[in-house]
Amino acid sequence: MLTKKQKELYDYLKNYISSNEISPSFEEMKSAVNLKSKSGIHRLITSLEERGFIKRLKHKARAMEIINKDNISDENSLSNSINIPLIGAIAAGEAIEAIENADEFVSIPSSMTSPNAKYFGLKVKGLSMIDKGIFDGDIAVIKKTNNVENGKIAAVITQDNEVTLKTIKFDRDKVLLIPANQSFQTKEYQAGEIQVQGTLSGIIRKYN
Repeated sequence: MLTKKQKELYDYLKNYISSNEISPSFEEMKSAVNLKSKSGIHRLITSLEERGFIKRLKHKARAMEIINKDNISDENSLSNSINIPLIGAIAAGEAIEAIENADEFVSIPSSMTSPNAKYFGLKVKGLSMIDKGIFDGDIAVIKKTNNVENGKIAAVITQDNEVTLKTIKFDRDKVLLIPANQSFQTKEYQAGEIQVQGTLSGIIRKYN
């Protein structure tokens, strides 16, 4: 599972090392993936190494080993995945303001999506949905829609422009946002006070 920038750098490293038999310089990597700072490249390299895509060779300058990941299955597949925009953060506790960052993407298994539907990812913050297996730090894969069935988990935005992930229950002209943790309380809104942004299609969990 790689972000768009991680995959860009991995592909660049793979092609460069194959052609030149040494690793590119930080300046070359920075230009190749259009980053402004070497610290950003260092973070990408570290994340690729932590995920087992590359191996830095100690005591050698500009020396990396590419670990071929073309045949990896499940969440780590590069060939059976799609990139979706990762938008801000979503509260699974107290609602927080949604911050859209269209420059960041996350790779998800294509099996998690349906044809002709649009998806986006939201970073989960908080523990109010842990009894549904949704934890702080997870990425919620959201199928974009303005409609949700009663009892389904959805991302909703409140009248205060805050977004949260909860089980939705409709009760006449009211909407209940129900947590999956006894430490949190159900919140009640009038129908016009929230807007459904999408329904939960799956959860991506990163193991660092």
